[in-house]
Amino acid sequence: MIQIAKADGKAERKLLEQLKARSGEIDRTVTAAVQEILSKVKEYGDTAVREYTMKFDGSVPENAEVPREVLDASLTQCDSEFVYALYKAADNIRDFHARQKQQSWLDAKENGVILGQRIRGLKRVGIYVPGGTAAYPSSVLMNAIPAKIAGVEEIIMVTPPRKDGTANPDILAAAKIAGVDRVFLMGGAQAVAALAYGTETVPQVDKIVGPGNIFVATAKKLLFGTVDIDMIAGPSEILIVADESADPKFLAADLMSQAEHDKLASAILLTTSADIANKTATELERQMQMLSRREIIEQSIDDFGAIIVCANIDEAIDFANELAPEHLEMAVKNPMEYIGRVDNAGSVFLGHFAPEPLGDYFAGPNHVLPTGGTARFFSPLSVDSFVKKSSFIYYTEDALREAKDDIVKLAETEGLTAHANSVKVRFE
Repeated sequence: MIQIAKADGKAERKLLEQLKARSGEIDRTVTAAVQEILSKVKEYGDTAVREYTMKFDGSVPENAEVPREVLDASLTQCDSEFVYALYKAADNIRDFHARQKQQSWLDAKENGVILGQRIRGLKRVGIYVPGGTAAYPSSVLMNAIPAKIAGVEEIIMVTPPRKDGTANPDILAAAKIAGVDRVFLMGGAQAVAALAYGTETVPQVDKIVGPGNIFVATAKKLLFGTVDIDMIAGPSEILIVADESADPKFLAADLMSQAEHDKLASAILLTTSADIANKTATELERQMQMLSRREIIEQSIDDFGAIIVCANIDEAIDFANELAPEHLEMAVKNPMEYIGRVDNAGSVFLGHFAPEPLGDYFAGPNHVLPTGGTARFFSPLSVDSFVKKSSFIYYTEDALREAKDDIVKLAETEGLTAHANSVKVRFE
């Protein structure tokens, strides 16, 4: 049963501590196991990947790479309505992310100085896609489409094989629609290592993105620096701010939409109405009985769910900003009033008809979002995640002469006389 409490300064603190404790200490056993996998793949390449694939997945695909013709044919092997929905979602995602693309620029000043910035896509990006019981074609779209818009030259996808050694056709269909270039049937920490180091068959990438289990997440964390990564994702989160205009039936459904992800997921409602709080708790119990992932939802709600009755919306928003949730729903009468007040959230859903799954699948904004309070300083995955920037400088002799005394002064103040000398010698 979900806990209901009145905001009093203590209930909120207790909840924050509970949520922080979800991640707990680093699992040293997992870290040690992953380190061994990374080391073996770095040294033995494809051989190590095959051994770990057999060990963890039970079989090794005949071909590690999915043939191009199989990828192309995937669209005809899936349910046609599913493919149509993928296309429509992809169009929305492309439209949203296309607006994020930046242009290189050049600024020529009157004294002949030219400054500029070149923006270009990364050369090669790897996308990890779970392929077992948690197969998410939507994540393929969310990760690959921004990369494509950014101008990434080559997108490599890895996904675990099914028990029969084949790829999940729904995932392949999403990869085809999103513009993935190559797909390899491998999963776990060994697949992440293959992307980071490169093997005889898997090309080395510059960045690895995509969700995975604790072994995948740990591998990404340990390999950061060898490659770039998107973020270290924690358990999923939803926080709903609701006033008396909200429908408890909607609120309960939205809370469970995230609770079903993981027993560690958090689902929290902040409301100004005690009546809404009680009715939502009742709806949770009723709706939960009808859902296939009831056991997961129940434990998530029991351990990390809460309904807190706040004195007013301002108090609720202040707490929301402190929590910095992955998903924030503003289920209030006039949500547009509060846009300027919501500072810390991965993605914000406004009004009674913008439920969280709208963002997960269809609307266009990315569903790869910061968790665990990191929305205070991290942003959602975007086109910016797949570009690199270089600045360039051109000075004429006269322009440098005009600036030389200032440069020399700054360099000598820092004790870097070779820096100062580099400028001085040009005018001796």
